[in-house]
Amino acid sequence: MTCEETAHCAGILRASAYRILTECLHKRRIAARWVPHDLSEEQKCQRVEIAQQLLHRFREEGNEFLQKVVAIDETWIRDFEPELKSQCSEWRGKGSPRPKKFKRAQLNVKQMMIFAYDCKGVIMTDMVLSGTTVTAACYSQFLQKLRCKMHANRPDLLENGVLILHDNSWPHIGKVVRELLDRYSWEVLPHPPYSPDMSPPDFDLFPKLKINMCIVRLLEDLSASVT
Repeated sequence: MTCEETAHCAGILRASAYRILTECLHKRRIAARWVPHDLSEEQKCQRVEIAQQLLHRFREEGNEFLQKVVAIDETWIRDFEPELKSQCSEWRGKGSPRPKKFKRAQLNVKQMMIFAYDCKGVIMTDMVLSGTTVTAACYSQFLQKLRCKMHANRPDLLENGVLILHDNSWPHIGKVVRELLDRYSWEVLPHPPYSPDMSPPDFDLFPKLKINMCIVRLLEDLSASVT
């Protein structure tokens, strides 16, 4: 209900309803959090089950478990990343009007990138050919390059055993990929469907990467306006 509807139902002024909501009841208006998918009860139970499995394994193995995890995912890198709401916010006095920000459209200039990283940092990045997308064959080639990179930069990781953490997209579960992972004896950790908040790249790496990209573009715009 809006503040106007609340005031109408209670038979009081809107200003009184707003004061009661904010000052007496300490309520604040909160926008809904967008989620990528409406999970079914079965999918929710699967999320809980997988989270419990991973937590139990961490309690059993400790930090050794985390040190063997290699998280892999893809993302689009665009020539322009729009600013986040936090970057557009300003300190304003009470009663000051809300600042306006015109939305800038994203252009079609973009590049698909694949990232692989562990607790020590990024192991490898790779660019997908322009005009193409990630397929099982493309992802398989990336894993082969990743293994060579680990021989040079993470030999201890190969010795202790690699735990691959990626989502359930079709390129990641293709037959050629599963056969390659079996040949390398790399274990794939379970990942619940439609759960970017449980994926390290989506939850941690990509947002931080794109925040820095937004800042760079913002500084470029500011310097151009000054000159």
